[in-house]
Amino acid sequence: MRMIRVTLLAIAFVAIAMPGLHAQQPAKKEASTTQSRIQKKTYDFKDAGKEMEYAVFVPSNYDKAKKTPLVVLLHGLGSNPQQIMRYPGLTDQAEKYGFIVVAPMGYNAGGWYGQAFFRGKTNPENLLELSEKDVMNVLDIARKDFHTDPDRTYLMGHSMGGGGTWHLGIKYSDQWAALAPLAPAIYRPATDVEKIKHIPVILVQGDADILCPVSTARKWAEQMKNFDMTYRYVEIKGGDHMTVAYRNLPEVFDFFSRHKRGERLPSSSSN
Repeated sequence: MRMIRVTLLAIAFVAIAMPGLHAQQPAKKEASTTQSRIQKKTYDFKDAGKEMEYAVFVPSNYDKAKKTPLVVLLHGLGSNPQQIMRYPGLTDQAEKYGFIVVAPMGYNAGGWYGQAFFRGKTNPENLLELSEKDVMNVLDIARKDFHTDPDRTYLMGHSMGGGGTWHLGIKYSDQWAALAPLAPAIYRPATDVEKIKHIPVILVQGDADILCPVSTARKWAEQMKNFDMTYRYVEIKGGDHMTVAYRNLPEVFDFFSRHKRGERLPSSSSN
């Protein structure tokens, strides 16, 4: 029964990502001046044997002589780095707080960043491995290209990217100062947060989300409370799958700005 449920969820996500079904994409608004500075780049992904796309935003106050905070940003299923980088207000917040943002492809639009949640063939067969490796490659590239702060390196993602944030946050727990899973599609026990109880987390979820049920997010929030983590759980009454992601970006960037690796501050929850 679990396999059937997970497969149906996967089908639902794929349906959202199909051409012509973009109800979950942000409504188009006039682009901010910061969005005009989003860069589309590629690198030679040797393990995949191809050029791989990623996106970069650099704040106007960047000074290569100083350490700069870095956000790694993971897109949702059927999306890409350019789309999530253009979520309304995202680059405005990065500019405000002086954060570099890099958005990897995760190999393709449905790589799941290494999160395995159902059995079945993938294309290529090592898709999950490549998706995960792509994220870490882009992190390494950003650290080589810019003077980033290893104690202020953050991981954030929406939907599939939110699940990837949990997965990679747990697997590479020594890399992150804080995590921000937004309406995350996650298929592992919430008790796994014990492995990252030293990392601050801001979890954002709408209670009317039909793709990623609020019941799942509540389980993770409860476990963060049980393990006395530094966390903030933001549950939006009537919030859907999409709008909670970009409307709460100011809270996410504010949360990031108040945390460095190894520091702990009081937890809170908001509805």
